[in-house]
Amino acid sequence: MKKSISTMIIRFAEEKDIEQINKLLVQVNSIHHRGLPDLFKSGKKKYTDEELRKIMSDCDTPVLVAADDRVLGYAFCIFQQHRDSHILTDIKTLYIDDLCVDEGQRGNGVGKVIYDAVVRLAKEQGCYNVTLNVWCCNEPAMAFYEKCGLKPQKVGMEIIL
Repeated sequence: MKKSISTMIIRFAEEKDIEQINKLLVQVNSIHHRGLPDLFKSGKKKYTDEELRKIMSDCDTPVLVAADDRVLGYAFCIFQQHRDSHILTDIKTLYIDDLCVDEGQRGNGVGKVIYDAVVRLAKEQGCYNVTLNVWCCNEPAMAFYEKCGLKPQKVGMEIIL
């Protein structure tokens, strides 16, 4: 059952959210496994509970959650900056490492609320831009990000041998 986003809040993830975040991590991996079974294992998740605790405790890797009485979605983020690079400017970027909305809540505006909160955080922290990667097999995510105004920055390519 879809819930109204009016009761939802955006906040930083807490240890109490780990169980629900784990369920969403499995959902994301399932999408990737269906699209690229040669790369993604079935039934797995990206992080262990210990890794989640470490990520959530690091101010350089903020995790935002959309929640009411449960976690409806999340955004794992990483602040990036290339200081003293020979070729890159030292702009500060907020990279979205992973954004997921519970499959029962998709299309209800939760993703847009999370994305907008990420953009606000980036602005508050003096970032130049927000970036992310999206797998080409995940067409709904690509369409969502384009609708949010993101444009391709670079393209990863491969040849299967």
